[in-house]
Amino acid sequence: MVTVHLRLPAPLPTQVLDLPGSTELGALLPAGWESQAYLRTRSSGPLSLSAPLASLAHVGAPSHPVSIDVVARLLGGKGGFGAQLRAAGGRMSGGKNDNVDSCRDLNGRRLGSIKEAKKKSELVESLPALRAKAAAETKAKLEALERKLGVSSDAIDAKADGAGAKRLAEVDLEELARKKHKFDDNKFMEESREINENVRSAVAAALLKKKKKKTDAAKQDKDKASMPPPKVAATSA
Repeated sequence: MVTVHLRLPAPLPTQVLDLPGSTELGALLPAGWESQAYLRTRSSGPLSLSAPLASLAHVGAPSHPVSIDVVARLLGGKGGFGAQLRAAGGRMSGGKNDNVDSCRDLNGRRLGSIKEAKKKSELVESLPALRAKAAAETKAKLEALERKLGVSSDAIDAKADGAGAKRLAEVDLEELARKKHKFDDNKFMEESREINENVRSAVAAALLKKKKKKTDAAKQDKDKASMPPPKVAATSA
C-alpha cells in the first residue's frame, strides 16, 4: 500500500488515501476532471495519468507518503504575447532617460558637478586662444576701417620721414564730415511717410472726438439749466 497526500485546489481540503501501488494515477482525479486538471509533484511536471502509483514511491523509503498536487488547467490565449512583451520593452528602452548628472561617484561627488568643473577647466585653458581670436577680429575691423578712411596703420607707427601713406593727424576730419551719404530707399521713405500721416490722422481724430464730447456735455448742462422747474399740483384744503 502507498499513502498518498492528494492536495486539491483551494478551497478544497487535502485528502489522505491508502492505495495499492498498481493504481493508475488517473484514478486519483475526481470524475470529470480529466480535461480540467492534471497531476504533478513539487519536483516534476505534469504526470501521465496511466502511470502506476508505485512509480512515485521513494526508493529509500517506500512507506514514505507521496504528495501529489491537483492543478487546474488554464486556457491559453491566441499567441503573440512574447512579441507584445518585446515591443513594449523596446518602447520602454527607447524612452529611457540617460541623464545621470544627479548620481554620485565613489567619492560622493555628483557627476553633474564633475562635468561642470571639466567644462570650466576647458574654458580656462582655451581662454588665451579666445582672446587671440578676439584681438585678431578687432585688428581686422580696425584695418578695414583704416582702408575705408584712407589711413594706414603703418604710417602711424612710421617715422616722420616715411612716405607713401597718410598719418592719422594728416587726415582732414572736416572734409570727411562734409561728405554726404545719399539714402535712396524709396520704399522705406514712402512707408515712413505713410506711417507718419496715419499717426497724425489718428491723433487729430482722437482730439476732435474728445472736443466734440466736451461740447455735447456742456450743451446738455446748458439745456438742463434752461428748463423750467416742474409744476406743483395744488392741494384742496
